[in-house]
Amino acid sequence: VSLDSAPMKTAYLTLYNLASAVGWAYVLYLTVSCYQLGLSASEFFATAGYTVKMVQSAAILEILHSLLRITRSPFPPTFIQVVSRLYPVWVINGLTEGAQGDWSLYLMVASWAAVEIPRYLFYAVNLHMSTVPLPLFWLRYSLFAILYPTGITGELKQIWSALPELKEHYLSLWYVTCVAIVLYIPGSPFMYMHMLGQRKRAFRSRSPPPKRPIAGVEFPLSNEAKGERSTTVVNRATFAAAIRSVNKEEAARVEKEKNWRWKYQRYIVNNVKISLESPETALTIAKAGLAHLHESFEFHRNGKVTSLATAMATVKDSFFTGVIEGQKPLNQSPVYTVPYHGKDLTNEQIVTKVKEWVTQGVIEKDAGEAIVKVVKEKGYLDLSDQYFVLLGAGSAMGPLPILLAFGAQIIAVDLDRSGIWKRLITMVRESPGKMYFPLKKQQEDLQNDDELFEAAGCNLFTQTPEIANWLATVAPGKPVTVGGYAYLDGALFVKVALAMDAIMQGVCETRKNVTLAFLCTPTDCHVLAKDAYLASQQHLKDAPFYQKLLQAAGVLQTNQYPPIVAKDKNEFVIVNALQPEQGPNYALAKRMQHWRAIVARSQGVSVSSNVAPSTATVSVLSRAAFNAVYKGMFLFAPMEVFYQETSNAIMGALLIHDVQNKEGPSQASYPLDNPLELFAHEACHGGNFRTAYTMQTFGKVSFVYGILQIYKGPAIAVAAASAAFIGGLVLQGAPHTWF
Repeated sequence: VSLDSAPMKTAYLTLYNLASAVGWAYVLYLTVSCYQLGLSASEFFATAGYTVKMVQSAAILEILHSLLRITRSPFPPTFIQVVSRLYPVWVINGLTEGAQGDWSLYLMVASWAAVEIPRYLFYAVNLHMSTVPLPLFWLRYSLFAILYPTGITGELKQIWSALPELKEHYLSLWYVTCVAIVLYIPGSPFMYMHMLGQRKRAFRSRSPPPKRPIAGVEFPLSNEAKGERSTTVVNRATFAAAIRSVNKEEAARVEKEKNWRWKYQRYIVNNVKISLESPETALTIAKAGLAHLHESFEFHRNGKVTSLATAMATVKDSFFTGVIEGQKPLNQSPVYTVPYHGKDLTNEQIVTKVKEWVTQGVIEKDAGEAIVKVVKEKGYLDLSDQYFVLLGAGSAMGPLPILLAFGAQIIAVDLDRSGIWKRLITMVRESPGKMYFPLKKQQEDLQNDDELFEAAGCNLFTQTPEIANWLATVAPGKPVTVGGYAYLDGALFVKVALAMDAIMQGVCETRKNVTLAFLCTPTDCHVLAKDAYLASQQHLKDAPFYQKLLQAAGVLQTNQYPPIVAKDKNEFVIVNALQPEQGPNYALAKRMQHWRAIVARSQGVSVSSNVAPSTATVSVLSRAAFNAVYKGMFLFAPMEVFYQETSNAIMGALLIHDVQNKEGPSQASYPLDNPLELFAHEACHGGNFRTAYTMQTFGKVSFVYGILQIYKGPAIAVAAASAAFIGGLVLQGAPHTWF
């Protein structure tokens, strides 16, 4: 009988789950009956042992369900869970009278049965009802709180009772059982916390907050029948559309990729390689990718749906403009400051540190020269005649405080939340700068600051056309630099990046003398300067012995791609620092910025788009995995992780340089052999471009080192226990002879 059809699969799983629930109910009945009769554990085993073995052994089918994709349960945890039950049943109880006669047998079996009955009933009912009745739902996700600890206690006591007989008659199983006991120590708390998290998620999903109606920029439908909006489908389709007009074969390969979530990096690398064939190819790909996004993404308003492109062209509404001037006089002798490891570096201190970074390979030479020029060049720090549009003005990695400190004219765009605007407006008032911002009402109609804070702001997602229209009217005739600094996690980053892109496109179409600004991520595929490529090769030669061993073992992979020869015979080298863990949505959002930079330069728009270093922001450090990776990166020369205040300062200096220096690589008139070379200039990559090994592989080694540093105490304890164990082996022989 085939289980391919949904009705057959549902019928089979219903039967399996009901049969399992009945089996465990019978086991519980036998357990309670034997206990009430006052039977010893040995007598209980004689009565119910065979039944327990059969009912528990039926769970082997769950391993097959996972392998055959009959259920969505992942194979590794399913296999471990089932085997961890079969071992006590068939080995501990099946082979040793000590375990059969211990009181813990009652505790173990009763705990198992009491938790399995509602679990299997839940699965059976869930196959036929969209919402499982609350009593059964509560039992499924709550009984473990008591029964998991009692079950673990019973299992451990059973194992302990079996050890003497296993040692005497089944020595190999004695060793296996000892290892199992050790694994209980980290495994039990981990599983308990996992189930607590599972319970929290289940209750949250059972009573989710009411869904907000879709408004503004939204992913297109990937499956109209089911109403699904798959970010994976859209992501893959965008890269296919971008490459199709220049390479149909590559587009077909992109479209056929089934595991896009974990293999998207190779197609981004291919996209970069193909873009390097010629400037025309790079521009064609960029235009096609952006066009696909603007035409395929939807814009929802008042129950009506159009493409984002149509909304940007047809919506004519705008905002009123608020203006706040700073109360601090402009410093006529300004000094640039770079916070670094608890100190504020100025003047020659900055110059010395920058030279150090350049020498080490932490930043590129032209980036160092640009920072030094801002520090030393007279007039660079007078921003009183410079206008900066900041999309996501309050962003943690945005340049707002730095620009205000030097008297810049800020055109701020951020969410319409009073707390945000209270902070931003207070910041402006305490500076020599000036800020323009969107208002829902005329500023003169607002009676006080509280009303001003409430009326300020807008929403990049839902008011995208209005923001673009408003920006066309603020400070007319003035040159503006439009920076995209808003960031959100996951799929929201794609949406906010696309909204910012649509606004930038609108500003470029309606204003003259526009510069665009982005913060480039180091974890991407970039074109390298030739000397960075040579430095990477040198670091490979100079790598420590243990790193070369890890390379030989396949743990570390080298960071050197063969040079790419363009149609005009120019050679380019690239670095692939894409991180699969960051996901395809992050990669698409950042690639979108690259595409906009390429298109804008072709239209005569200057672009400041410098690679920023890996930065230990508060949000990054709150993630244990990233925190651990960052702690170990220094092992791979010349990597250096920057703290947020340092990154903000050096990237702010580069932005100022790019706006003030009319001959630098950010200028549209600056000659490039390929537009992707823009991202090789003035790169403050933190060493990423020059390391011997790929970030994807050395990140794993860094993670291990970081975890050992974070958990140094437990690591030392484990090492001491291991040393004691080895010492025991040397002095006393095999462990079973120790006692």
